[in-house]
Amino acid sequence: MEQRRVVIAGGGPVGLWLAAELRLGGVRVTVLEQRTEIDERSKALTIHPRTIEVLAARGAHHPFLAEGLRIPTGHFASLDERLDFRELDTPFPYTLALPQARTEELLEERAAGLGATILRGHRLTGFTEHAGSVTVRVAGPHGEYETEAAYVVGCDGTRSTVRTAAGIDFPGTPPTVLGWLGDVVLDRPPRPGFSVSGPHGGLMVAPLPGGRFRLVGLSPDGLTTQWPGDLTLKELRHRTAAIAGDDFGLRDPSWLSRFGNATRLAISYRRGRVLLAGDAAHQHFPAGGVGMNVGIQDAHNLGWKLSATLNEWAPKGLLDTYHAERHPIGAQLLEHSRAQTALMTAFTPEGLALRSLLSDMIDEQPGLARALAERLTAFAVHYPADPTAHPLAGTRMPDLTLAGKVGLFALLRADAYLLLDLTAGGALGGLARPGLAVHAGILDEPPTTWREVRAALIRPDGHVAWAGTGQDTAALPAALGTFVTG
Repeated sequence: MEQRRVVIAGGGPVGLWLAAELRLGGVRVTVLEQRTEIDERSKALTIHPRTIEVLAARGAHHPFLAEGLRIPTGHFASLDERLDFRELDTPFPYTLALPQARTEELLEERAAGLGATILRGHRLTGFTEHAGSVTVRVAGPHGEYETEAAYVVGCDGTRSTVRTAAGIDFPGTPPTVLGWLGDVVLDRPPRPGFSVSGPHGGLMVAPLPGGRFRLVGLSPDGLTTQWPGDLTLKELRHRTAAIAGDDFGLRDPSWLSRFGNATRLAISYRRGRVLLAGDAAHQHFPAGGVGMNVGIQDAHNLGWKLSATLNEWAPKGLLDTYHAERHPIGAQLLEHSRAQTALMTAFTPEGLALRSLLSDMIDEQPGLARALAERLTAFAVHYPADPTAHPLAGTRMPDLTLAGKVGLFALLRADAYLLLDLTAGGALGGLARPGLAVHAGILDEPPTTWREVRAALIRPDGHVAWAGTGQDTAALPAALGTFVTG
């Protein structure tokens, strides 16, 4: 039996990031992907600031920054007033526009370079769970075979075979809305960040690398469950002109598609030795371009917990916290996407008035604008912590700088907590052990919430596990057993 091996079903961005995280933890990984090649039709286009931080926490962000188009604003429900990401506390105050196909290429290169086995043309067909392992059944290019693993993770999309085989329910609501999109060339492209909504529908235009553009829209006749057939270039041109008053000279489509708003959430992200991440765990309307980002953040939460469990430095119950922390985030995702869907399909005079009012409020109320931006980008994610813990516990750690200009993101590791020793003389250095790395230093111009902190335990995913003042640090050695065994 492969005691330290994980099989991942699905070689999209979520499965590939998880594979890389597990390899950094020293775990053997096999990724089963039924596609023989990367799909050039990129469903996802947007990489949000928090996901860039996730990449940066592993030093993997540079090629994405080099190739992605930086867009300093985002939208909530395609309202006219956009959200300004430059107000966020991050070194990456923008989204990156990068086709999912290229994101997958970069993540596959990374996972393979770290030693993950990626098998294309191989499809998980089922599995049998045992007390200490899982027997995985696979259909490959040369027939069916079986392989053993300690755990199986389903990153295999909304129609997940892993979820179905595990018997995990996927309740929700069926589609009631059909949107449409086209990746095209525009002879007369509109201004950057163009979006418009009116009685004839709503339309957004986003730039793609290589001079192409993505048009995404909703029309009043799309409030239906009846499939009208495949989208054509003629229909796309007609709908664009009806909404925007101009078809922008659109031509040469590379992808035309429709999409719905089916909304579902797995009842559990873990059942025994089977776990779910990404679209296998949550399905929603693609409002705000957050889907792939939430999936990668699922994988970022799961990867270190799974490797810590297999490497036996995790305390009892750590793996169960994956569901406890990420399932509520999935529920919030569904709530936000449903709310945005309601606003994006508000084509009546009353609905348009509501959109106008909310857009004005975003402009006039900076607090509202920032709160929406932090929710959209996942900066507002705060994992549960003991009520008696320091207020920083559970929050995302910003990229604070130590004297000497070392950013904290650069110190994070996938295979260990970071104990940030801010005491005089680095008094906590002797606490290092498997699963715990110690770094001593002084924060350079710390924000108010960090000024009294003398030690902080940072999880591998960049969230604060524990923080304390000078008096608290005396109790830290005894408290460490809560987080790291041994």
